[in-house]
Amino acid sequence: MKKVIIAFDGKHFSQGALNIAEYLNEQEPILLTGIFLSAIDYRDVIGVGAVGLGGPVFMPTLEKENEEIIKESIRHFEEVCHRKGFEYRVHMDNELFALEELVTETRFADLLIISGENFYVNVGEKQPNDYMQRLLHRCECPVIVVPENYELPNNIILTYDGSEDAVYAIKQFALLLPELCDLETTLFFASHKDDDLPERNRISELASRHFKNLTLQRMDIAKPAKFFNEWIAEKRGSLVVSGSFARSGLSVSIRKSFIYETIADHKVPVFIAHR
Repeated sequence: MKKVIIAFDGKHFSQGALNIAEYLNEQEPILLTGIFLSAIDYRDVIGVGAVGLGGPVFMPTLEKENEEIIKESIRHFEEVCHRKGFEYRVHMDNELFALEELVTETRFADLLIISGENFYVNVGEKQPNDYMQRLLHRCECPVIVVPENYELPNNIILTYDGSEDAVYAIKQFALLLPELCDLETTLFFASHKDDDLPERNRISELASRHFKNLTLQRMDIAKPAKFFNEWIAEKRGSLVVSGSFARSGLSVSIRKSFIYETIADHKVPVFIAHR
């Protein structure tokens, strides 16, 4: 049984995150832990300008109104878990340094689920906002970033550019969620050059051992990030698997903008894993 955590910040309860947790639980029972974080308004943040984006973000303590909002979210979470038969836990992490607390929670989890639309949206409406980027850089387990409205996965898209990060994410997905590996799967490689699939034989040997319905797809396009998100919008029910977030990322073919645009489009869930 896997331990899956869902992060809810203050005022923003994510039904989309809960939906994919239910989907995973139907494939194989999970322990679902709701992480309820401090609510925050951007104007209440102290020290961001002084310490820069690399420093900690100071979270104000919860006011009574925000405590009630979080308690209502917890009640709703528990009601759904009871109704669906989840084994569940609740962690109310209302410490001053909420993001630090969440990173620590990821150390003791197999998978984190967050909303790609609602996560600290009051800090920045354009996702992935600063808080989400920090979390995705630092989290210590794989993450699924989900829109609020989407079709549950019926196919998997493995984004691949030959990098260590891309292969690592594919292996992590296969090891963590083997119950999804029977779905129709596309190994996607995009390039604006005449490049062949990097290490074609090796990646084919690896991926085909785990994914039973695997297709290799190479696309020769000038703007792979833009094209990919247009293509995926037409391919309903996809779950995208990606390497590390904004480190080297899909450095050869799709680059940093790929994962930003895919999350920002709010069309499909994205599985992200890094070392």
